[in-house]
Amino acid sequence: MNPYLKLMRSGNCAMAGIAATIGVFIAYNILASNNPDQFTSLPFIESLLVFLVVFLVTGAGNAINDYFDVDIDRINKPERPIPSGKIGLSTALYFSLALFAMGTLLAATINFACVAIAFINSLLLIYYASTLKRTALFGNIAVGYLTGSTFLFGGAVFFDNGGINGVFVLILLATLATTAREIVKDIEDIEGDKIDGARTLPILIGAQKAAYLASMIGIVAVLVSPLPYLQSLMSIRYLFIVAIADILVAVAVYEILGKNDPARSSKMFKLAMLFALISFIAGA
Repeated sequence: MNPYLKLMRSGNCAMAGIAATIGVFIAYNILASNNPDQFTSLPFIESLLVFLVVFLVTGAGNAINDYFDVDIDRINKPERPIPSGKIGLSTALYFSLALFAMGTLLAATINFACVAIAFINSLLLIYYASTLKRTALFGNIAVGYLTGSTFLFGGAVFFDNGGINGVFVLILLATLATTAREIVKDIEDIEGDKIDGARTLPILIGAQKAAYLASMIGIVAVLVSPLPYLQSLMSIRYLFIVAIADILVAVAVYEILGKNDPARSSKMFKLAMLFALISFIAGA
């Protein structure tokens, strides 16, 4: 893979862009069902712009994260583009800033709400990478919000018509599931984080207590997952597929609590998020 695409984690960027586009689609469906005369066709150009903005800003955030994490990545992930020497440190910084600027400028062509979210998220991504990541829990919650905000961005296309209200439950689900996974990832990286001087949740309260908290958050996400169907935002197809995601969350909880395997648990949480995304597509 091209080192710049690897630095951006292009697969994750694409997934985030698709999630934001799904947010546009869901918000449109909800608004169109209530106002069929006003919403006659899906805004294709705006949907494409949303995908590109989220792709670029997510990629910028991943790149700036690797810039600040170069020392810890030499221990945990030496194959990454910066510690492996494929991309220089200053080059990675300028590349990241250029992506932030491009994403924010594109967002300005949609509406004020979208550019505001893109700008705020860009600042949060930089602050997270430089400082917040090494703090207990707040860094995990920040990543959870940033993941959930992909749906927020999609709904913001219809900000003046209440589009954000339609995707609020999806924002909540994505935030909870991602926060749980981030805590598990901190458990997985605990040795490298100690060397780096980070004050992550597992370091402060212990891996076992952090695992219990991650599991509780994951269970809350499972309990909340039927809400989009109960609120008539999603069809019955959503309920069947999100059940698979819920089962995978249960497996992730078992892997971290029953088998003390944070790496496997993190993979299960990630797979659960993928099926949740599929359920949103199928049910919208």
